Amino acid sequence: MAAAAMAHEKVWQDKSTMSAAEKTYYEYMAKINSFPSQCTLASEISKARQHIKNSLERMDGIAALAASPGAELLDRLSSVEKENEKLRSIIDGLNNLVIDLHERVRTLESGSGVKPAAAKPAAPKPAAAAPAKKVEAEDDDDDDVDLFGSEDEGEDQAAAELREKRLAEYAAKKSKKPALIAKSNVILDIKPWDDETDMKLMEQEVRKISADGLLLGAAKLVPLAYGIHKLQMSCVIEDDKISVDWLQEEIEKIEDYVQSVDIAAFNKI
Repeated sequence: MAAAAMAHEKVWQDKSTMSAAEKTYYEYMAKINSFPSQCTLASEISKARQHIKNSLERMDGIAALAASPGAELLDRLSSVEKENEKLRSIIDGLNNLVIDLHERVRTLESGSGVKPAAAKPAAPKPAAAAPAKKVEAEDDDDDDVDLFGSEDEGEDQAAAELREKRLAEYAAKKSKKPALIAKSNVILDIKPWDDETDMKLMEQEVRKISADGLLLGAAKLVPLAYGIHKLQMSCVIEDDKISVDWLQEEIEKIEDYVQSVDIAAFNKI
């Protein structure tokens, strides 16, 4: 009876319409279900592309940094070049100064220059004259007494006394003769720390150094480089009492003003 009742329903007559509607419904649901997955896949692809693009840009930046030096490196190279140029200028100035000093020393040695201590080498002349006196005394003794005479002639007592007297006088004169003192004339180059160093105060501090056998002489300022001057000072030292190394160390102890001390010239007097 149920089948008979359903036979009269209209739905069985529109089955094709229902099938078409059902098909349309399922197609619509399939589209709705596939749309989010398509959007998600597209977004993932877009993100991957953007990631690859960012990675490539970073690699290009790294390559550019590796190919070109950084600003800090360029600054250091520039400072090193400036420092090298400054050192080269200082070396040229020192070279010219050495050449000038060499010419001055050669001029002084040739006798054409004027040097206050140049007359002192004449001091050894009395030493050369002493042997002559000795020879003369011996000659006088030989004249008065014949040391190699024959035994028959004998030796006169007066001549022997005269010879002993002259020998004693000669020995006394020789003992009173002053010994020759070896001296040296030294020219020092005293360099300051920078152009702000007070050179007058530095000279005053240097002149406070005193010792037996040391005589500090004249001083002058000599241009060095970049507005820096050095103090060039002459001094006379007794070789047996003062050493040049000791004098350099004493001057370099003035650390507030003195950077270094060099020997510009060294001559025996």
